Amino acid sequence: MPTRIRQLERADLDEQQTRIHDAILESRGDINGPFRVWLNSPEFADRAQQLGELLRYHTKLDRRLTELAILITARSWDCQLEWTLHEPLALEAGVDTAVVDIIRQGQLPEFEKQDERIVYDFASELLYNRFVQDRTFSAAREELGEAGVVDLIGLIGYYGLVAMTLNACQVPLPKGMGPGLVDCPTFR
Repeated sequence: MPTRIRQLERADLDEQQTRIHDAILESRGDINGPFRVWLNSPEFADRAQQLGELLRYHTKLDRRLTELAILITARSWDCQLEWTLHEPLALEAGVDTAVVDIIRQGQLPEFEKQDERIVYDFASELLYNRFVQDRTFSAAREELGEAGVVDLIGLIGYYGLVAMTLNACQVPLPKGMGPGLVDCPTFR
């Protein structure tokens, strides 16, 4: 199934788009996800990829917590591609397989690590309720610090943008990659 907006290949790009494409490739090692769609709007692609690089690789959050927050966001948006790309990264970063499986099922996991429980509660409340309770916010601030809370909010927002792009444009899974969310068709 073709995407609704062209997923540009490097050969299709003008000079500005090529520079941005190469920066994305250098930063991430691949150009999967929303990037080939975003390249249709080069200024947007450039700024979005810079924000994504900051939030994914250069925050106060441990990589394990970053990937956990990304999975929670992907599940909340039923974003097949985002989930499928980040599930192995979350496992590699140390998120427990049982936690990943329970989140995949849309259920409440039991956490052995307090910081994971705090990130889960914060992200879930923000994504599903659109607000964060005082006690949840206080726990996050105590565990992550104020900079960590700001980074977490930014991460959730950025990966919401990614999920919206992937879902709205119907960006398919890469060839040969099976879906990670079996109860969630890639596109309805």
